[in-house]
Amino acid sequence: MFNYTLQTVLRPVGVKGFTVPPKRWIVERAFAWLVRHRRLAKDYERLLENSEAVVYIAMIRLMSKRLARGNNI
Repeated sequence: MFNYTLQTVLRPVGVKGFTVPPKRWIVERAFAWLVRHRRLAKDYERLLENSEAVVYIAMIRLMSKRLARGNNI
C-alpha cells in the first residue's frame, strides 16, 4: 500500500562511546507530541486499527491548532 524505503543509520567509523544518530530527534519529537494526548499515553486500544486512528486524530488536531495560530511548521 505504502511505498516506504527504510535506511539504517550506522555509527560513525572510529567514534567511541555514545553518539546520537542524525535525525533521531525528529522521531523522538513526534513521539513526544503524540504522548501528550491522554489516549495515546497508554495502550488502551485492543485493535491496531483503533490505535492508528487515534494517532491520525492526534496529528490532525496538532496540525489544525498550528494552522489556526498561523504558525508555519
